[in-house]
Amino acid sequence: MKSNLMHLVPPVSRDRIISQFPKWYTPEACLQFKEHFHAQVRTACQQSTGTVGLKISKVVVVGDLYVGKTSLINRFCKDNFDRDYKATIGVDFEIERFEIIGIPYNLQIWDTAGQEKFKCIASAYYRGAEVIITVFDLADIQTLDHTKQWLEDALKENEPDSSFIFLVGTKKDLVSGAVCERTELDAIRFANEMQAEYWSVSAKTGENVKEFFSRVAALAFEQSMIKELEKTAGHMTQI
Repeated sequence: MKSNLMHLVPPVSRDRIISQFPKWYTPEACLQFKEHFHAQVRTACQQSTGTVGLKISKVVVVGDLYVGKTSLINRFCKDNFDRDYKATIGVDFEIERFEIIGIPYNLQIWDTAGQEKFKCIASAYYRGAEVIITVFDLADIQTLDHTKQWLEDALKENEPDSSFIFLVGTKKDLVSGAVCERTELDAIRFANEMQAEYWSVSAKTGENVKEFFSRVAALAFEQSMIKELEKTAGHMTQI
């Protein structure tokens, strides 16, 4: 029987329930190709008696001013799109609830300011990120050039190889198919150099937004579960 804590909060919405491993956007810039959760993770979740649950992973979203970081987060968390732009001051965050193979799970999504004057404030919130999302504007190729510096700044605050990295092109609705394809080729090259997974999305139309965050959640959840299982196994060997 799972923990009674699960019954103290309302059930997650249907589109936040993940039972199968979400698919990548493109095989040319993908962190993992597998189609199923790790067998040990699935078994641990099925056998959970309440000791596994209420997990949370930290996600930081970085990128230039005006690339659509806040719009991306708002489309996913609030399912809305505000045409009136308001720059993020410092940092803000949302907590989004999931249920992944039967286990309650939260993403804590940090929205950081793209303005230079807030960089020092925002960088303090990069620490402990299980996921780093670097965002650029598909309609402004210069913002893609800046993603490596944003990623470098975020990685400085975290342990090596401790974070999943995503490169996300926003405002897909503003570019033609041909322009999008050309920009994606450059973005995929960048993603591979950054060891990141690439996605193109539109906060305005919602295209690929839910799929993207489901992918983020699944990868982060599985990684946190694997670490927990390894820690438990290590503890058992010491007894």
